[in-house]
Amino acid sequence: MLFYYDTRYWAMLLPVLLITIYAQCRVSANFNRYSKVTNLRRLTGAQAAEAVLHRHGVYDVRIERVRGNLTDHYDPRTNVIRLSESVYDSPTIAAVGVAAHEAGHAVQYAEGYGPIRLRAALIPVTQVGSQFGIILLLLGIVLSFEPLFLVGILLFSLTTLFQLITLPVEYNASRRAMETISAGGLLTEEEAHGARKVLSAAALTYVAALLMSVVQLLRYVLLFSDRRGSRR
Repeated sequence: MLFYYDTRYWAMLLPVLLITIYAQCRVSANFNRYSKVTNLRRLTGAQAAEAVLHRHGVYDVRIERVRGNLTDHYDPRTNVIRLSESVYDSPTIAAVGVAAHEAGHAVQYAEGYGPIRLRAALIPVTQVGSQFGIILLLLGIVLSFEPLFLVGILLFSLTTLFQLITLPVEYNASRRAMETISAGGLLTEEEAHGARKVLSAAALTYVAALLMSVVQLLRYVLLFSDRRGSRR
């Protein structure tokens, strides 16, 4: 069976689960903490995003409000930065950090940053891999057809590759954001430290997502290896 008890798998999974929980707690704690601290300039998230864009010579990106909490993102298809209600109009340290990060993604596209272009190109392929990879894995097991099982693993590995490429993209966006915050004087030095803590916590969630994907991939590889070994 695909979902079987294997001490090797659980030995890998449990530490990653702990890291994931820790990352989510850090994100919530830091965002909630610095969402209650108004920055000295009373700069809102929307204004911070605009400041980052203009400092890099980008003037054709719209900034819109979107419903939800921590639903902030940059949409390259429409060239729009969408900021959540707790960020768009909020003059807090957390809002400036989050908005500047999303503006960093827009700058990445405007400047042709390689990793984000590669990630965008992988999105449709990754969607296919995540949808059909598990199906082929199951069929490979049920039919005892190893080539089908192997193709399923390869398709699923695209998800891991996507998560791997996401790391430098996210860290680079945060670096661009913090550099602009400091150089442009958007926040004081102490406030910038708080914004950095918010972004660092968010970055850890991407590390956790990559580790979870790697563990899942290794699980399938081990299962494939075990089945091959049992047939010899």
